Amino acid sequence: MDPSEVEFLAEKEMVTIISNFSLDKMYLIGGDLGPFNPGLPVNVPLWLALNLKQRQKCRIVPPEWMDVEKLEEIREQERKEETFTPIPNPHYMELTKLLLNHASDNIPKADEIRTLVKDIWDTRVAKLRLSADSFISQLEAHAKLDNLTLMEINTTRTFLLDSLNSMYKLRASLQPQPAAKGHHY
Repeated sequence: MDPSEVEFLAEKEMVTIISNFSLDKMYLIGGDLGPFNPGLPVNVPLWLALNLKQRQKCRIVPPEWMDVEKLEEIREQERKEETFTPIPNPHYMELTKLLLNHASDNIPKADEIRTLVKDIWDTRVAKLRLSADSFISQLEAHAKLDNLTLMEINTTRTFLLDSLNSMYKLRASLQPQPAAKGHHY
């Protein structure tokens, strides 16, 4: 799975919008959405929110966790803990990127939020690389990946798989080979 596929999955996340149009309901394969009334909040998938925003049909309400104070707390907790801390949304990085690229005018303190999320991401990826290095150097057979997001796992997947394959080949070459048995007739 590449990053664009992970981003595609993130676009199914529900967000709140304030529409500036009236519509009874939208009947979609994934379920019914609406009703849409000007000035009233309604939950829709991110892909629809971005589409409506692009057509100037709504304002996107930032997710509750997309707040400078909350993100500062998460960053500090992530820096303090050795293990991965729970993240408020499994697609925090993708949502931040999409919302800030397409609706930054609806996000208060957008630049600060971008920086904080990048700091959280960098801290978590650095932890992941250290964990992978420790995992490989200690010749572990399995790892616990609690509280990692799909995008974080996807980012280090190639590195981890190549490392594990190399480790497997090295271990296999160090194993004593069984002596060839002679054939007796």
